[in-house]
Amino acid sequence: MLLTLNLGDNQNIGTTNGKIALDCSVRKTRQGHVCISTTDFFFPLVDSPYLQGRIGAANVLSDLYAEGVGECDFMLMLLAACRDMTQEDREICTREMVRGFNDACLEGGTVVTGGQTVLNPWPVIGGVATSICREGEYVKSNGAEVGDVVVLTKPLGTQVAVNVHEWRVRNTPRWTELSSKQILSKEETEDMMHAAVCSMARLNRHGGSIMVKHHAHAGTDVTGFGILGHAQNLMDNQALEVGMEIHTLPCIANTIKVEESGVMDFKLREGYSAETSGGLMICMPEGDAVNYCRELEELDGGEPCWIIGRVVADVERKACILENVTIVEVEAKC
Repeated sequence: MLLTLNLGDNQNIGTTNGKIALDCSVRKTRQGHVCISTTDFFFPLVDSPYLQGRIGAANVLSDLYAEGVGECDFMLMLLAACRDMTQEDREICTREMVRGFNDACLEGGTVVTGGQTVLNPWPVIGGVATSICREGEYVKSNGAEVGDVVVLTKPLGTQVAVNVHEWRVRNTPRWTELSSKQILSKEETEDMMHAAVCSMARLNRHGGSIMVKHHAHAGTDVTGFGILGHAQNLMDNQALEVGMEIHTLPCIANTIKVEESGVMDFKLREGYSAETSGGLMICMPEGDAVNYCRELEELDGGEPCWIIGRVVADVERKACILENVTIVEVEAKC
């Protein structure tokens, strides 16, 4: 549908034929700088409005960081207060969402300078993040080369963890099936949700800030399309005829067990399970990737990242998960 509406002017930087971008709008300003901007918003997926606000900000900033930018110059906040709450509940929920959003922005070295507020059936928070750069201070998203490896900076499985947590809280038939088959205990479920929240709330700032230093060729972040969906979008955007083979899937501990239980197919192993505020997926030379992972783990306080695949020659530009993919179970460190 959007293709029929003549959006854009084919002047975006770092995208195939200058089309509308993957994660950000990257444009040259009239003054000769580069303006990188992005927008996103976050519906309630967690119990805490403070964490909803924090994850909402992390989600917006992640697109900016995927361009190899570690600094956001300013943030506009998009806020929807819940019209169906009592006035007291609405004020508490909205205040906490804004507080969480602002705290994440301050941690990211940026500031909320304005925005817009509406009433809505659900409380929603998001924003517009902008960075002004010079050439060489960001990574164009279309430079992947044959021989590059692919780095992932956060584990997969947030959708699985959030849904199973909700099943348990609501005591749904799916939770009854999981527990009766002894697939997952209550404690394992809470650990899984805790790991997901820690991951979603953690900024990708460090990962973005060292991409240029370690000669990254292209990057994106893993969110609603799942890892394979975003991998395919990234390959479709490359200047060269390349594809991606994914050989490793790092997943939050026990999420694969849920996937394999048959209770519900999240398509986690197939690469299509949606992620919220997921990790950066970056193409870079192998030697640089090893050093990148080492430095990022130090900056992120020991949080691991992984080399999960490689860029290969492919005229069809296909991304795929190999049949003998390695599953890595990732325990929470926070």
